[in-house]
Amino acid sequence: MNVTSRIENNLGELLRVRQGFQLSEVDTGATPGFTGGKKKGKLALRARDKELAELQELLYANGFADDQRRVLLVLQAMDTAGKGGIVRHVVGSVDPQGVHLATFKAPTDAEKRHDFLWRIRKQVPPPGTIGVFDRSHYEDVLIARVRELAPPDELEERYGQIIDFERELVHDGITVIKVMLQVSYQEQGRRLMARLNRSEKHWKFHPSDVDERELWPLYQDAYQVAITRTSTGIAPWYVIPADHKWYARLAVQHLLIDALAAFDQGWPRADFDVEAEKARLRATFRPAHPANSAG
Repeated sequence: MNVTSRIENNLGELLRVRQGFQLSEVDTGATPGFTGGKKKGKLALRARDKELAELQELLYANGFADDQRRVLLVLQAMDTAGKGGIVRHVVGSVDPQGVHLATFKAPTDAEKRHDFLWRIRKQVPPPGTIGVFDRSHYEDVLIARVRELAPPDELEERYGQIIDFERELVHDGITVIKVMLQVSYQEQGRRLMARLNRSEKHWKFHPSDVDERELWPLYQDAYQVAITRTSTGIAPWYVIPADHKWYARLAVQHLLIDALAAFDQGWPRADFDVEAEKARLRATFRPAHPANSAG
């Protein structure tokens, strides 16, 4: 049985945010576009690793030939939703030379002296690469809204600045894939408790994780506003049910493959005389003259 046949070709369309979208209505335990359980899902993910790696190599090779196209994967989610797993199990299957990973923590004092997009622009992926933002410019409208770090009028201005910024990215040849991994409140609680119950996972836990969890309703409202305000035709949001980590990984892999395949790239033509270089190389196969020996 071909496991990839279980993935519907329109999976991306099923996850894409459209008019009237309500985050509260997302079934976080669902697996839209895939018929099969965890075992089949993991097999399907591995079955497409080679396809993703080959498309990424094409992108990387064409970057050397001055093709400006690239992909930016934006990952947003509440704690424990699986962003790290996406990076390891999906993006990790391609050549790391062609990946540009950026993680955005709380801004430093130096970064605060600039507008909120200043540090983001510095991490825009170069041509020929897959860029990954593990958290992103959206932190500045999510946390800022929940924690009241910026007045409402400034937040409204930021939504517009984000739309303009992403329009610039697309104009420069960047396909923007914005993913929100939506985990349930109950599943997040189980995952946090699992970290506390295993000493080797304590490093992944911070007491502030519970503080943020207590603000869950506010964060859901903030995500609802950010997603509906900034999901555009050229840079749409995809909300992926994430109670099943294997499904979230499979869905993101599908989105990446679709984006890279749409470039329809061939291998770049050599900018040198291939036959002449073959001849030069063959000449090096001739036995070297033996070194003169004394006596």
